[in-house]
Amino acid sequence: MSHSELKAAFELLSMLVLDWRTGTLIFLLVTAAVIDYRSHRIPNWLVLSGMLFGVIYNIAFPPLPHASVLWPLEGMAMGFIVFLPLYLIGTMGAGDVKLMAMVGAVIGPADMIWVLPLTMIAGGALSILLVLVRGTAGRMLRNLTALFRLGFFNALSGARPDLHIEAGASAGKLPYGVAIAIGAIAYLAAHQLGFL
Repeated sequence: MSHSELKAAFELLSMLVLDWRTGTLIFLLVTAAVIDYRSHRIPNWLVLSGMLFGVIYNIAFPPLPHASVLWPLEGMAMGFIVFLPLYLIGTMGAGDVKLMAMVGAVIGPADMIWVLPLTMIAGGALSILLVLVRGTAGRMLRNLTALFRLGFFNALSGARPDLHIEAGASAGKLPYGVAIAIGAIAYLAAHQLGFL
């Protein structure tokens, strides 16, 4: 990459931060990631203010010519609905689900199609990194094997599988707000640079 190409890429990325919609989203995501990393909680005031900002801003300044009030609401619903099952089975916190809904309210449903898988990839990579750093990879593999056996045999017998692991047997808790921030910001940057 030449110096002029690097300079152009930097200018494109700086436009993300200077734009009110994406700049505010990046600020909220970084704030949520830092708080989640430190306390394993994402405050309601942060996600609710982000949702409100996304709805109001996108109604006042529609990102698409024919976008209506439904555009941010559809994005919010998409983020909420996709992550809600993970909360219901106990693998994700409610703050993570609300944070993803906040992202959807700001960027809308079409961009969520990219953000959701990128966030899941970031979450998987962070999970692997976390267990390697903590030295709990063996425990994670034993838990996955136990969950698979339990789920498989319960499914064969027609019983409803109980896929919960005891708290002491956990390989570690991932602050998923970090993964959401990485996935969403990576999408914004890739989209701004024309890769997605």
